Amino acid sequence: NFGQRYAKPNVPAAGKEYARIAMEAGISPATMALAFARTRWFNTSVILGATNPDQLKENLDSVETVLSAEVLEKIEGVHKQYPNPAP
Repeated sequence: NFGQRYAKPNVPAAGKEYARIAMEAGISPATMALAFARTRWFNTSVILGATNPDQLKENLDSVETVLSAEVLEKIEGVHKQYPNPAP
């Protein structure tokens, strides 16, 4: 079952921390995730997950988002704490 992958103990904790970082930065978690993915040298594109026009606008607007060094450091901190929350 596909959903079982995300029924792991660290998934909610990691998600909560990433969401907190985004909210403190004044952006949505989706915007932060897309902006972060674009900064990875190994990514050549990002996949949008919009299911309605508002989400699509949010996803497309994320192109204008540049994450600060502070936000990137906080993201890295969560990654170090939860390196693979959904193995």
